[in-house]
Amino acid sequence: MFEEEVEQNDVAATPLVYLVDDDEDFRDEMVAGLSRLGLNVHGFHNADALYRAYAVKPAEIVILDIGLKGEDGLSIAAHLRSSQSVGIIMATGQGAIEDRVASFRKGADVCLVKPIDVRELAATVVTLSNRVKGNLTSQPPPHAPQWALVEGGWALTDGLGHRLRLTASERRILERLFRERGNTVERSALVEAMGANIYDFDYGNLDTIVSRLRQRAKKADMHLPLHAIRSRGFFFPD
Repeated sequence: MFEEEVEQNDVAATPLVYLVDDDEDFRDEMVAGLSRLGLNVHGFHNADALYRAYAVKPAEIVILDIGLKGEDGLSIAAHLRSSQSVGIIMATGQGAIEDRVASFRKGADVCLVKPIDVRELAATVVTLSNRVKGNLTSQPPPHAPQWALVEGGWALTDGLGHRLRLTASERRILERLFRERGNTVERSALVEAMGANIYDFDYGNLDTIVSRLRQRAKKADMHLPLHAIRSRGFFFPD
């Protein structure tokens, strides 16, 4: 019944869905099942792969496993929710109330407990997609930020009227990230950009600098899309 309803939908109305799970068997099963039900779905094994695809073409719905290796699903959800109109479905293998509460606090719209029946997941995707589309049509379309470094690199602007003065370290880090927008920049490369020795530098200081930059940007009403790729580096989308 549900399959017939999906197949009758206009192809243009089919939501673009990204599914992120490092369990290859589960990921392949869900992608194949959702595709058979007429949905346009693509699977990814980690945050890095998702961010690359999302920078090229944002999805309407993102399905995230909480316990991803590297950057976990909760962190990804928080990043996506901070600056994007996207439906987020969280999948957890634990079923603990703490996981579900954490999912909603990080911006998830729905939290499902594994094992998940593909028909339930497909129905959830369609329902959430309709809700997201309804919210978008009831609001004026937002202007996309146009990130740029100005004033000789000493200020960051989002093109929406917000501007943030940068410290020397922040300026050097962002200059390096902007040169490779859309790609993950290794932590050591960012340390080198600050003029520090990669062997003597305390990498915890790099995390502190980035965290303070995010906090200052938030206070300036700027939703900075600076993503941490755990154990690797940082990513700033195109």
